[in-house]
Amino acid sequence: MNVHQGGGRALLVALLSDLPSTTKSVALLDSRLLISAPSSDTVYIKRVRPSVITRLQAEWWLTKNVRSGDTVLCFGNLPPVFKLAGRVVVFVQNKYLLENTSLSGFSWKTKFRLTLERFWFGLKAKNADQFVVQTLSMKTALQLRLGLTDNLNSGNEKPVDILPFTNDVIGYQRKLLVKPNVKLNDYDFIYVASGEPHKNHRTLIEAWCLLAKDHCFPSLCLTLDRAHFPDLCELIDLKISQFILNIENIGVLSHDKVLVLYTVAGALVYPSTFESFGLPLIEARQAGLPVLASELDYVRDVLDPEGSFDPSSAISIARAIKRFMGIEEPPLPLLDAKGFLNQILIG
Repeated sequence: MNVHQGGGRALLVALLSDLPSTTKSVALLDSRLLISAPSSDTVYIKRVRPSVITRLQAEWWLTKNVRSGDTVLCFGNLPPVFKLAGRVVVFVQNKYLLENTSLSGFSWKTKFRLTLERFWFGLKAKNADQFVVQTLSMKTALQLRLGLTDNLNSGNEKPVDILPFTNDVIGYQRKLLVKPNVKLNDYDFIYVASGEPHKNHRTLIEAWCLLAKDHCFPSLCLTLDRAHFPDLCELIDLKISQFILNIENIGVLSHDKVLVLYTVAGALVYPSTFESFGLPLIEARQAGLPVLASELDYVRDVLDPEGSFDPSSAISIARAIKRFMGIEEPPLPLLDAKGFLNQILIG
């Protein structure tokens, strides 16, 4: 009921399109999720407006209508408020709910929502029979959050299964098997991401400023929503003006247009500090794009990037970009002891 945009939306739409026609299904969906009606008459869609009262009403509807033998997939991270008669599977894809990561940088409204959802998740996790995540890193974080282990013999442990999926599995490899041909692209690099703090745009832009100071101006395409992230977009505009950066923000794209964007780019750069899955990493690999990404567990969970860097360091990102572009950095101008003393004494 709380999924309507981003990677979660893309995965949810894929699930809805593949619901079995031999089984009756009910989908409680956010009213903001724009999708066409399902072709099967065995799928009933119930819309839920994004308010506290309507969400609680939907939760109560579940309590009254779910029967033993039913399976309830909670796709939006949160377990049901009330204990249900059927089997409850919770799909967790928001790492903010699992770790006490700082919420600084978010608006007060988002901070309040995430704080409430953290409380909800911890309090109502007992209402789930099974949890599903997409990577080993997320499984580890979830088990730590709830004090779970892989030992199910006690009867008190809940299974946590790793079931990564996308709307298309064709072409996915951990490694880029064939080096792409040298060609002229619309963009040297793209970063498909929204503007939340963990997406780390500010450090990425700082890296591009460092590159500009070294007379290196690779093109970069961003997909930021100016309406939702005005301060970040204003900062980027300022840096573009100050350093003559070759950066274009083309705004939010539909999933189909994102897939087209991969075909006109030289590489994906991905400086996010944490992810539950990192769908653009998968999609870039499927498109045959080289990937430069944070040297973090969530990246190595899904692929082996062609380049990696410390996401907290703009210098590290800039150096990774240079290495990928074949630009060698000069070695340190080392002195011997005599030369050192000469410099000191000459002053």
